[in-house]
Amino acid sequence: MKWTMIALGALGIAAAPAAAMQADTRSTPTLQLEVEGGALWQGRNDVQVPNDAAGTRFSLVDVAGSGPWPVARLYATWNINERHGVRVLLAPLRISETGALDAPVDFAGGTFATGVPTEGTYQFNSWRLTYRYRFHDGEDWRWWVGFTAKVRDAKIRLEQGPTAAEKTDVGFVPLLHVAGVRRINDRWSAELDVDALAGGPGRAEDAALKLRYEVNRRWSIAGGYRTVEGGADVDEVYAFAWLHYAVLSARVAF
Repeated sequence: MKWTMIALGALGIAAAPAAAMQADTRSTPTLQLEVEGGALWQGRNDVQVPNDAAGTRFSLVDVAGSGPWPVARLYATWNINERHGVRVLLAPLRISETGALDAPVDFAGGTFATGVPTEGTYQFNSWRLTYRYRFHDGEDWRWWVGFTAKVRDAKIRLEQGPTAAEKTDVGFVPLLHVAGVRRINDRWSAELDVDALAGGPGRAEDAALKLRYEVNRRWSIAGGYRTVEGGADVDEVYAFAWLHYAVLSARVAF
């Protein structure tokens, strides 16, 4: 979170001398960088490894708690022209807390007892590359549609004294991308941003709704709600999580 605070501080310094400038929300900058930070809560995080009689289904919320925890992500968007754009997202996520299981758990070849301090770790790093096309540019609305190539770097780990077991997974996930901006006035706008896909044994959704304020022609700030939900139900693993974020962000355009 340190670099997030540095970015937000730089925003205040850079925006102050230009606060009186008229915002131009209709222009399309070539490059945009956005830092997002906030707090994360777990609503659900159910795990079973393996997904058969050899594994016990349990909740990481019971072990690690519901939060909140600090989170941050970074976006870099290259608008190739007025219609076509490419976006890169770096979204690391790691939660590690110590709690106690309310029932014995068999997980990934390890057996864990009740009433003993147990460290639970949940990691779900997300690295994404998105191509998007702006198909509508009206007086009040702008809409984009596209595709996202996501690489997930996931790990679930339990550690109890000398006993430790973990399940890791690094894989590729294709997602659909939809985004929309509703212009409220010269300074304010509402934004919807979604990467999602459902079908087969799993699903994944990352959706955010933000209210944005244009400080000047280059800088803007935003705040809102993000939710990340999904998982997989296959022979090797059952894992579904539902995460909730309260977020603030700062964006600069070049």
